[in-house]
Amino acid sequence: MSDQSAARTDRTPSGPDVPGRPRLRRAAVVSVTRAVFTAVGLVTAYYLLPLDERGTAGASALLVGGLVAVLLVFGWEARAIVRSPHPRLKAVEALVATLALFLVLFAGAYYLLDRSSPGSFSEPLTRTDALYFTLTTFSTVGFGDIAARSQTGRVLTMLQMFGGLLLVGVAARVLAGAVQAGLRRQRRDAPDQEAGP
Repeated sequence: MSDQSAARTDRTPSGPDVPGRPRLRRAAVVSVTRAVFTAVGLVTAYYLLPLDERGTAGASALLVGGLVAVLLVFGWEARAIVRSPHPRLKAVEALVATLALFLVLFAGAYYLLDRSSPGSFSEPLTRTDALYFTLTTFSTVGFGDIAARSQTGRVLTMLQMFGGLLLVGVAARVLAGAVQAGLRRQRRDAPDQEAGP
């Protein structure tokens, strides 16, 4: 009797030998690695780009162009989620890429604003200070150690707050919808793949 129950347990798909699990694990590692490299790459670019020479017009152009880039990246990522074999993992990548681009964009805009109009903030901003202010504003922590003083700085901060709410609310909903569409596509395509040629 013990041999029969052992034979039954050997055939039951569980544990690390479940078919497809190594591929899913590998896909998860690749997805997390890509997300980390995307975020690190964007932050690195933020620190390395020569932002000091731009005036107010350049800062405005950077912000508008960057916001358009955020929308384009987000749209491209949403389409990629639907087509991905692992839509949930792709959604995590999309959220990290979009969020990192959004935060770096506003940090750059704050930095450029402070360079072109000194006194726009309660203290002069380094790149790290600008990124810190962006993160505290986005997370709604707002320690109050750095505050926007100029009207332009306050409008920019309000724009970031509004964009952050949209990113969290609308973007999360769109990404969740894309994941659901991707999962529906997988279920629809699964019988075709099982039938084979």
